Amino acid sequence: MGKRDNRVAYINPIAAARARGPAQASGPTIQDYLSRPRPTWEELKEQLEKKKKGSRALADFEDKMNEKWRKELAKHRAKLLTDKDRDKKSVDREKEDKKEKKEKKKKEKKKSSRHSSSSSSSSSSSDSSSSSSSESEDEDRKKSTKKKRKRKKTSARRASDSLEEDSEKRKQIKEELDRDEDEKVFRKKRKAERSHKYSSSESAVDSDGEEMGEAKKKKRSSEEEKFSEKSKKKRKKKHKKHGRKKKKKAASQSDSDFS
Repeated sequence: MGKRDNRVAYINPIAAARARGPAQASGPTIQDYLSRPRPTWEELKEQLEKKKKGSRALADFEDKMNEKWRKELAKHRAKLLTDKDRDKKSVDREKEDKKEKKEKKKKEKKKSSRHSSSSSSSSSSSDSSSSSSSESEDEDRKKSTKKKRKRKKTSARRASDSLEEDSEKRKQIKEELDRDEDEKVFRKKRKAERSHKYSSSESAVDSDGEEMGEAKKKKRSSEEEKFSEKSKKKRKKKHKKHGRKKKKKAASQSDSDFS
């Protein structure tokens, strides 16, 4: 047995492509692209002018919007500036008022010192100056004692007020606690009464149910007895009729035999 020839013919692809020839073009060629229709110079100018007109309209619209925004910003700034000016004026007025008060106090102190110096210079004797100084010291002491008393009174009043408020709060808390306890006790009593009533009602219902059951049982037993008596009576009647029929048949048969 010889071997089988499994060889296959080999074709060179390049040589086959050359033998086929040039491939046909499926799309536009370079010549078609170069010979495409182009706009003239006048048409280009018209297109450019149209584009410029569109951009001008946009620019005008943007300018108008910018002007509106500028006006609104100017109004807002003016409002803020007026508010700031008002605040500054109010602060300045407060400062001026404080300065005026301080100056008045200084002037009053100077006047009082001048009066004391003039009175001391005008008085010739040292006794009068000592008496005036002692009187001023006494007045100062009296004023200081009055102030201390007022402070003590106010502190005592505040303490008494705070104590009264604390006592009232405690009383309120106690009353609330007492109310809560009373309510709890009342609720417990209610629950106990309800449970007692419920249990008594259940017992009464049970007793009534038992009585009703006994009565029903008695009725059923009496009805069953009546029904059994009736059935017995019916059976007796049927038995008597059947005996009479048998007797009649026997008599009729005997008569036929004799004949």
